[in-house]
Amino acid sequence: MDLLRDFIDLFVHLDVHLQQIISTYGTWTYGILFLVIFCETGLVVTPFLPGDSLLFAAGTFAALGALHPVYVFLLLAVASILGDNTNYWIGYHIGPKIFDRENVRFMNKRYLDRAHAFYEKHGGKTVIFARFMPIIRTFAPFVAGIGRMNYAQYLMFDVFGSVCWIGCFVFAGYFFGNIPTVKENFTIVIFAIILISVSPAIIEFIKSRRRPAAST
Repeated sequence: MDLLRDFIDLFVHLDVHLQQIISTYGTWTYGILFLVIFCETGLVVTPFLPGDSLLFAAGTFAALGALHPVYVFLLLAVASILGDNTNYWIGYHIGPKIFDRENVRFMNKRYLDRAHAFYEKHGGKTVIFARFMPIIRTFAPFVAGIGRMNYAQYLMFDVFGSVCWIGCFVFAGYFFGNIPTVKENFTIVIFAIILISVSPAIIEFIKSRRRPAAST
C-alpha cells in the first residue's frame, strides 16, 4: 500500500521530485532520466514508468537552466531508440518460443502469424503512433519483434517516432512549462497530458467492445 501511495505521489508531484533529483545528483540527473526512458520503452515489465510527463517536466527545468535542453533531447531520444530496439529483439528472439509452447494459454502460432501480417501492413504508422501512447509504446516494439516486422523498416519508423515523441514533450515543457498558469497548476497539467496520451487507446477499446454488439 505504501508503495502504491509513493508511486501516485511521484506522478502527482513529479516536478518536486525531479527538482530534488537535480539538486541531489546534479549532472547524474541526465543518466537517471536516460535510464527511466530506456526502461519505460525497452522492458515489457516496466510500462508504468513516467514517460510523457517526465519529458515535459524535464523540458520545464531545462527552461530554468537546471538542465541543458539539447542534451536532454539528444540523450532521451537515444534512450528511447535503444529501448525500443532492445524490446524489438527480445520479442524477436523470445516471442516465437513462447508461442510455440502448446501449454501456454492464448498463445499459439496463429496469433504469431496474425501479428506478422498486421505489422507488414500497418507496421510503420503503428510504430510511430504508439510512441505517443503510454503502456502501448512499451508493448509495440515487443509485438513488432514477435511479428517479425522488417527490421530496416522498423528502425526507420522508430527513429522518426522517437525523435518526434521526445522533441514534442521536451520542447513543450521548455516553452510552456514555466508559464505562470501552467506552473501553478503543474499537477493538473501532468494529469491532462496522461489523459490525452491514453485517450486514443481508450477510444479504440470502447469501439472494439461495441463492434460485436453492433454486428448481432
